[in-house]
Amino acid sequence: MASADLPAGTVTFLFTDIEGSTRLLHELGDAYADELAAHRHALRDAFTRHGGVEVDTQGDAFFVAFARAGKALAAAADAQRALKGPIRVRIGLHTGEPLLTEEGYVGIDVHRAARIAAVGHGGQVLISQATRDLVGAEELRDLGEHRLKDLTAPERIYQLGDHDFPPLKSIDRTNLPVTATPLVGRETELAELLALLRNATRLVTLTGPGGSGKTRLALQVAAELVDEFQDSVYFVSLAPVQDPALVAPTMAQAAGVRDLDDLRHAEALLLLDNFEHLLPAANEVGELLAGSSKLKLLATSRVRLRLTGEREFALDPLPQAQAVEFFVERAREVKRDVRFDDSVEEICRRLDGLPLALELAASRVKILDPPLLLERLERRLPLLTGGARDAPERQQTLRATIEWSYDLLDPRLQRVFLCLAAFRGTFSLDAAERVATADLDEIAGLVDWNLLKPIGQGRFLMLETIREYGVELLDASGESDEIRDRHLDFFLAFVVEAEPNLTGPDQRQWYDRLRLEQDNLREALAYACDSGDGERALMLAGTIWRFWWNRGYTDEAGHWYERAFAVEEGASVEARARAVFGFAHVSESRGDSEQTLIRMGEAADLFRQIGDTRWLVLALTHLAQAHAALDDRVRSESIDEEALKLAQATGDVRGASIVKSNVAFHQILWGGDRDQAASLLQEALEGFRAVGDTYAIGNSLMGVAALDLQRGDLDVARGRMRESLELSSSLGDAHTLVHSLVVVAATALARGDESACARLCAADEALCEAHGFELEQFERELFDETATVVRRSLAERADAEWAIGSELDLDAAVDLALRALD
Repeated sequence: MASADLPAGTVTFLFTDIEGSTRLLHELGDAYADELAAHRHALRDAFTRHGGVEVDTQGDAFFVAFARAGKALAAAADAQRALKGPIRVRIGLHTGEPLLTEEGYVGIDVHRAARIAAVGHGGQVLISQATRDLVGAEELRDLGEHRLKDLTAPERIYQLGDHDFPPLKSIDRTNLPVTATPLVGRETELAELLALLRNATRLVTLTGPGGSGKTRLALQVAAELVDEFQDSVYFVSLAPVQDPALVAPTMAQAAGVRDLDDLRHAEALLLLDNFEHLLPAANEVGELLAGSSKLKLLATSRVRLRLTGEREFALDPLPQAQAVEFFVERAREVKRDVRFDDSVEEICRRLDGLPLALELAASRVKILDPPLLLERLERRLPLLTGGARDAPERQQTLRATIEWSYDLLDPRLQRVFLCLAAFRGTFSLDAAERVATADLDEIAGLVDWNLLKPIGQGRFLMLETIREYGVELLDASGESDEIRDRHLDFFLAFVVEAEPNLTGPDQRQWYDRLRLEQDNLREALAYACDSGDGERALMLAGTIWRFWWNRGYTDEAGHWYERAFAVEEGASVEARARAVFGFAHVSESRGDSEQTLIRMGEAADLFRQIGDTRWLVLALTHLAQAHAALDDRVRSESIDEEALKLAQATGDVRGASIVKSNVAFHQILWGGDRDQAASLLQEALEGFRAVGDTYAIGNSLMGVAALDLQRGDLDVARGRMRESLELSSSLGDAHTLVHSLVVVAATALARGDESACARLCAADEALCEAHGFELEQFERELFDETATVVRRSLAERADAEWAIGSELDLDAAVDLALRALD
């Protein structure tokens, strides 16, 4: 159902459910299908006649929305009258003002309507107070206030008609606390926890970082199980308890018994909330469980209890979609007109989907609209205060809840925690051991306390909301410079090791490793620049140039080079040479030939000075390119000749292939012998294949394919372009991919696929602008010719196709290009 077809504003929701559907299935056998079909027909007919819009149907249950409460009530009455036979249906109605998104309705009103239906019996129609206020009291019977399993304040419920039914299946016989709002999201986790406790598991510990919503989820699990334990469900709040010796008396008091021995034969569920600071009492809890047969325990803790038979259930932050729903729902409690927009999505992302952080941020929308709130989230902890006064003190600010976890650590783990705050994003175990001087047991200890999250492949993540607290501790520790120095040294050494491998047979692996460490590389560069360490700033920025170039991070690269050169005093010749070379690539990608000439010339002089021939070959041939772009053919050819001789003399197969490839493109630029250019490109391609350089192979194939296309060898060009796109995609090589689109566009035009051609031209244009790329002259000529022809051919359709193509991101554009080559 499209959201545009759903009622908006004040909406009455109607939920249905069949009573005893499993029993009926067994009793009726094959006849159940016919009865179910008749039931569905009768309900749909009644709902449609009264203007109901079917939102969802799952199994034997209906979810229907009405623009008017009176129509919903009439539909429910007609539906019950129409039902014949053994199937008996319970119906619940509730009215509210839900948020209507592209995915459908969002908000507590939906949850409440479903809960009202769930407490009824077959043949019964139940109505909330909100709906009753709109339809009046006629024909409604007041059933009094009832606690629903959403655990919010009791709801006054009314029944349509005077028929007698058993008492409603509410949860009035439990000490589970009232919550402010229903549980939002967590459907998967709720189902998994219920399955564990309904089966043989007798102790489940729900773990997670502070503010992840452990208590609220555990309360919902307990509420769902109230009817399944003969001696009920008991909530045991351990947050106020400071002495482990008082855990047993607190448990007994919550369950209404004199001591724990009285619980050994009880068929009950105990929810032990916030156990992390009382771990010495865990053994006593384990003994109670071992001495009973029907008792089950559900605990919340930031660390597992380490008891026999314990099943740990680690709770992650909310996924993005659920985080957005959670934030909007909480924000609308303080400002009714809050709506979903891009700033809400970014707020939820920056707050790591952590429910407490989202709740505290949502409380601020009363005075700060989401876009303004987002601007102030650069520093999270000072902003995220002001929780509910009746919440535990440590849950009234995000800092307090993180501090609570930190204070429970032993001193060694506290120090490791603040050291690990030097990392940004994810990090490897090796990096943690080197930078934080931590061992595996200490890392595991922080994982146990949910201050670190393992994410696979030996890598770990500290949520940014938690890391910010760690950074405060690090900055105040007196060890910050020492620890950040180790962090910078580690990642500088990593980049120096990676650089020569980015052109060899293992380059995919190294590109992936650099991508994983990108946030840490930025952190290391920022520290080097902020501390005035020109040597390491220039060396790091200069050595990583190829990664930035291939990924299309032109603007970011320019930012770091400018910062690094601002603190270069005292830097070595090698560090400056690499940085000047990298910065020259920024100029080259932007089409600034004058600056490229100046910077590449300086880089070549510096590499000569230190005798680094591998880098010198690259600097010379890029210098030749700059001269070619300025139409200085004599100088360009002379420098390329020097570069080729140097590469051949030093056995640099890849360097020689780069020079040959560039010479070929220069010949095309000057209208030279294209057969000779093709031969040079083929020689270069063979050299690149010999050294296993995936990047260069993909780039060369694009050039060879362009020549094939101009010679009319369409099928050969298609095969080479497909291989080029696949190789470049495997590396995430944005630079080559964007430059390839114009060649594929021309290929598509030659094959008569005008739509793909126009869209690829538009995508190429937009992506060049987005990445700061400038097409080479021969590429620009090919683009202009192709775009002119396809626009003329498409006539009035051209603008529409161009508009579609300009919206494509790089992945979508490459997918289109590959389809165009089929």
